[in-house]
Amino acid sequence: MRSALLAATMLLAATPALAQTARFDWFDYKGSDPVDATLAPGPGDYRNPILSGFYPDPSVTRVGDDFYLVTSTFSYFPGIPVFHSKDLVNWTQIGNAIDRPGQLDFKKLGLSRGVFAPTIQHKDGTFYILNTCVDCGWNFVITAKDPAGPWSDPVFLPDLKYGIDPSLFFDEDGRTWIINNDTPAGPPQYDGHRALWVQEFDLKTLKTFGPRTMVVDGGIDISTKPVWIEGPHIFRKDGWYYLSAAEGGTAEGHSQVILRSKNVTGPYVPGPRNPMLTQRDLPRDRAHPVTSAGHAQLVTTPDGKWWATFLAVRPYEGDFYNTGRETFLLPVEWQDGWPTILERGKPIPYVHARPALPVQPKRVTSGPMHVREAFDGPKLGREWMMLRNPRSNWFGFDKGALVLTARPDGLGDNANPSFLGRRQQNMNATVETVVQFTPSKNGDRAGLVALQSDDYWGFVGIGMEGGKPVLLVEGRAGEKEPAAGRILASAPLNAKPGTPVRLRIDASGARYEFAYTIMPGKWTPLGSIDAKNFSTKTAGGFIGTTFGPYAKSGQ
Repeated sequence: MRSALLAATMLLAATPALAQTARFDWFDYKGSDPVDATLAPGPGDYRNPILSGFYPDPSVTRVGDDFYLVTSTFSYFPGIPVFHSKDLVNWTQIGNAIDRPGQLDFKKLGLSRGVFAPTIQHKDGTFYILNTCVDCGWNFVITAKDPAGPWSDPVFLPDLKYGIDPSLFFDEDGRTWIINNDTPAGPPQYDGHRALWVQEFDLKTLKTFGPRTMVVDGGIDISTKPVWIEGPHIFRKDGWYYLSAAEGGTAEGHSQVILRSKNVTGPYVPGPRNPMLTQRDLPRDRAHPVTSAGHAQLVTTPDGKWWATFLAVRPYEGDFYNTGRETFLLPVEWQDGWPTILERGKPIPYVHARPALPVQPKRVTSGPMHVREAFDGPKLGREWMMLRNPRSNWFGFDKGALVLTARPDGLGDNANPSFLGRRQQNMNATVETVVQFTPSKNGDRAGLVALQSDDYWGFVGIGMEGGKPVLLVEGRAGEKEPAAGRILASAPLNAKPGTPVRLRIDASGARYEFAYTIMPGKWTPLGSIDAKNFSTKTAGGFIGTTFGPYAKSGQ
């Protein structure tokens, strides 16, 4: 099986014998989308998004014939998944750059803090990831000889104390530069007024040096009060330095803009067809919309063609989506010395002709999918995550089952509860598991969770209330509600202690439906939750829903 979620820290040790535990025999995910019925990809096509679900802020680089890509994970652990591909379409996760609890400490940060928008680059046999740990150290660099890891401990960059989205540029003269988002040189003129700064960087000492130069103030036209210029990248072509950046914030106004200069430190002149990518001008009531596109990075294939990865979202209604910001791919066209990812007014296609690269074995990372985790140990798949850094051994494997230790930390405690999650990757999805758990005191819980953040989640499973075992649905819908959530529905658990109970969550656009069955048996609906609460539109932040097994001990 694939490498352990926490291999470096040996957190897959046996679960303490005296602790109350919950056993999960397997986890099953099936998903699809309404747009699937309208698509007919041919053998020479690929599907967008290339990574569906909560894979935002993609950064891509090429080393020879190999492509590597990283995305944001915020306060989830392990952090910063690293993907490999040879065709830009089929991606395999080969590691997690933040896979040791000692590298970064997310403490009790909200789930949308932590690691923002990593960038990955390579030079002379060394891979570099630059990133910002918001509220936990800020800008840093980590390195590796093998992109699969291990990655070094972070080296923090004191000259870049409060900005975000750092990226390296290796110039042809051997000098290295770092560009990032930060506050403007003078007082901000309006909310969202940011700037882009360039400074030289020493690859031997991993330190910035020399003067910092502001190369973009506000955006491509400061008179229009553009907001949140960020995610910058510099590249060189035909004697020009090109600066590509996101502008407009990561909601429906998101876009990608391009500027160029004859000098790395500017002055930079905006292109004549900005933005080179956006969906903000399209009618909101169009069928199967893709919105909020931006945060792109350009990359060349070995034959000199240009492509771009970027983030966008797929709402099921208005600006509501639970799958989070996802990774898309489109070709880049050049005209009169300027690149365009997508002409204004054109919708992002769900199906597009593949890059002219050797076709790789198909990886099901988008579209209809069925994934089953057998929990046969001793390792979890790399896609599994937990909330923040682990502080103890609380999960392991035993005779083909995942075993979670029930601990007092809950889903609403801004802590590291006994919860393991994988991303919701489709608008419509069904997740199932089977659990064995014998509650012994009020507040004990074990079951299946849909989670957007500490403030928005839903649970179905076994618990104890009033001294009696029950099946119940709990949920939290905002920070004003109790951290432990509210019981939304319950039923007596009429079964012998330790009887396996099968649990199910059905996601259907704006609803999550919860059900159970005592095996063998018939599914019994137990409650539902308004899934719009799990969208950024309601919950805020930058993440999508995750599903997974969970256990908690009462007080």
